[in-house]
Order: sequence, then C-alpha cells, then structure tokens
Amino acid sequence: MATATTRRDNGRRAELIRIGVAILTEKGFYNFSLDELVALAGVPKGSFHYYFNSKDAYALEVIESYAAYFARKLDRHLGDTTLDPIKRIEAFAEDAASGMERFDFKRGCLVGNLSQELAALDETFRAALLNVIQDWRRRIQACLDEAKEAGQIRADADTAALARFFWNAWEGAVLCSKLEKSRAPLDDASEAFIAQLTCAAKRVEHRDFLK
Repeated sequence: MATATTRRDNGRRAELIRIGVAILTEKGFYNFSLDELVALAGVPKGSFHYYFNSKDAYALEVIESYAAYFARKLDRHLGDTTLDPIKRIEAFAEDAASGMERFDFKRGCLVGNLSQELAALDETFRAALLNVIQDWRRRIQACLDEAKEAGQIRADADTAALARFFWNAWEGAVLCSKLEKSRAPLDDASEAFIAQLTCAAKRVEHRDFLK
C-alpha cells in the first residue's frame, strides 16, 4: 500500500516532469537550467537529484511523458468514429494549431525541438525521439488505412508514405509558425495534405463512375 510519503514523492516527481514538458517545449534542452526547474516546482535542488540521475535521464522521461500525452491527443481525434477518417485528421490539425496559438506560438513540438538540438549529437536521444515520431506515423497511417477501406482515397495509396509526409510537413510548419508567430504555416500544411487526399478521393469517385 502506498504511504503518504510515497504519494507525496510521486506527486513531486510528476510535477517536475509536467513542468519539464512546458519548459522543454518552449526553450529546448540547452536553454533551461535545473535551477529554473526546481524554482518553478518549488522544491530544493537536491530533490531533483533524488528523483533523477541526471539532466539527460530527466529529459528522456519528459520525452516519454510528452509522447504519452500527445498519443492521447491523437487517439482522441483519430479514434472519433463520429467523423470520417479524413475529417479526424483535420480535427487534430485544428486542435494542435489552436494550442500553439493559445501559447502565443512560444511553444512548439517538444519532439521537434529536441530533434533539432540533440538527434545529431546523442544516439540515445535520437533513438527515443525517432521512436515517438514512428508511433505518431503509425497512428496517422491507421487512420488513412480506414479512409482507404472506406473508399475515400485510392486503394493503391501508400498510406505509410502519406503518414511520413504528413509529419515531415507538420513539424516543418510548427517551426515556421514559431518564427512567424502565426498559425498560417500550420493551416497551409494541413490544407495541402487534406487537398491531396481529397483529390485522391475524387479520382476514386470518377473511376467508379466510369465503370
């Protein structure tokens, strides 16, 4: 049975990770200090080292926490069977763009931020970040596979390639949105991707009409 001390310790640990998600999403790995983190969490610096072996180990846990949070966001939209599969992707893109707008475009994608900083320098981080991106690709691909089964896109569409293209375009758009302080790049990326799928759907309808 968990004791009051255990629950308190777990709460502090979770709070440090929660704050880390916000800091790393906004500032990246090298632009934040442990002093800043513990000050925001309201705990002594020694508490950090009680819960985490190093800043690197901490960042890896933050990545894991962010990945779980973002997977839930994706599942909420991509699993919404009240919408057709393409509309689900649109709904996710709208939610994500609104989220960036809400934070005045200061926060981007934690995975994108850290990939730019760390992927070329540290194999452990590269592997962890790639694993997250691959998971996101699989979730979009599954939604596109549903669209294929529903006849919304071509039966021979390469949904794995489309999912890769979506995230490549989206992560680039997140960076541009931070630079421009505008959601326009995100809307452009989403609309271009959906337009491509819509064109594929129209080609399917036209082919069926000619039979």
